[in-house]
Amino acid sequence: MSYVEGESRAQRVLFPEVLDDYITEDNLVRFIDAFVDGLEMEKLGFDRTAPKETGRPPYDPRDLLKLYIYGYLNRVRTGRRLERECQRNVELMWLMRKLRPDFKTITDFRKDNRKAFRGVFRQFVLLCKGLGLVGGELVAVDGSKFKAVNSGQRNFSEKKLEERLKKIDEKVERYLDEMERGDEQGKETEISAAELKQKIEKLKERKGRYEELLKELAASGQSQVSLTDPQSRAMALTPRGEVSYNVQTAVDRKYHLIVEQDDTNEGLDNHQLFTMAQKTKQMLGQDELQVVADMGYYNHEELKRCEEAGVTTYVSKPLVSKNTARGLFGKEKFVYEADGDCYRCPAKERLDFRFETQEGDKKFRYYWTNACPSCALKPQCTTDPRFHRIKRWEHEAVLEQIEQRVKANPLILKLRQQLVEHPFGTIKFWNDQRHFLMRGLEKVKAEFSLSTLAYDIKRALNIVGVKGLIAALN
Repeated sequence: MSYVEGESRAQRVLFPEVLDDYITEDNLVRFIDAFVDGLEMEKLGFDRTAPKETGRPPYDPRDLLKLYIYGYLNRVRTGRRLERECQRNVELMWLMRKLRPDFKTITDFRKDNRKAFRGVFRQFVLLCKGLGLVGGELVAVDGSKFKAVNSGQRNFSEKKLEERLKKIDEKVERYLDEMERGDEQGKETEISAAELKQKIEKLKERKGRYEELLKELAASGQSQVSLTDPQSRAMALTPRGEVSYNVQTAVDRKYHLIVEQDDTNEGLDNHQLFTMAQKTKQMLGQDELQVVADMGYYNHEELKRCEEAGVTTYVSKPLVSKNTARGLFGKEKFVYEADGDCYRCPAKERLDFRFETQEGDKKFRYYWTNACPSCALKPQCTTDPRFHRIKRWEHEAVLEQIEQRVKANPLILKLRQQLVEHPFGTIKFWNDQRHFLMRGLEKVKAEFSLSTLAYDIKRALNIVGVKGLIAALN
């Protein structure tokens, strides 16, 4: 028995004369070609949509956009790798008509047209909506951290800078003691005096840089500074406080397509809900929308703004009461009675309104009862010797309405995980796009627009196929 044998390398092979013969009818490059050719590039904001009459002709922005869409669909994102693929990849030879732009041209295109990629993403979402792939009734909003082009060693907070300055002072003191000890003993130490002086000078130079950073940080009012990518931030809930950007997505219920996306350098999600909901409404052209998100998005003002804008929200309320943490009765154990403007405690006592305060831009009302000292449940209720005081926001009724809605629809919260978690997993691990290549918030937004566009194209291709998408374009 022998192995399967290949053909001789000296054998003459007659390749098809037409490059189109290599590309099947259901190859995704055919859709990329048709989709980009149908875009109004100038309206989307792309540069060089009308070439000048003099000088060297530029590359058509359509060709470079096709190249990037293909790259993000196939885990090829860097300019050098895309340049190499143009020279050896038959699909790209067909798509680019054998054009071979150099890596500088490729990377400059993404940098110079960073604001236009968002429009391309939206055009594809509108195409999917026209095909009936977007329901528009319920969307799930969530955020995830994507690593920035900035090492944790080049990100500093006030605390981190003060710790480093302290360590430098300790090292300098140790080196000076070592030099003094050598002088007293009249002999050279393990490190010569000249080397010790050189080390001290370098430490002092580094100390000067850290002190300048500390001054800049205090003047800027920011909590941290990044040196490589100034707009990136070290964020919680990442490995070792990784320097990242916080990306946001809104995923439609029907076919789990991403219908809106954004990037921010804020580490928390609790100021993103209204922005994402409003953008999604505008994107889908709807007056009303249902949005589900995890409790990280729970914010009084954000929820109020959503309800006023016609957005029906489903967000669980986190239990952050100090009493609950101590094992005592938290606010959730007290029932508000709107008719009497009072609360009922677990002992059925009435907590009446006492006074109102203005705290910042919010108004709060305070309630308590004088029956607390003699109540049998007081040890379980409060450690205050007088009474358990309840604080109520003036728009608390909105939050109570949302809380009742969540309790009445528990399956929607479970549905949230199915909708919005796996797109991040697909983009990060299947598409290998868990980190950004560019620096600055605007450029990062361009990258994520391409990442989400690639995710949506793959999903739509799995549902209707290449021919179905091309037919929709026509």
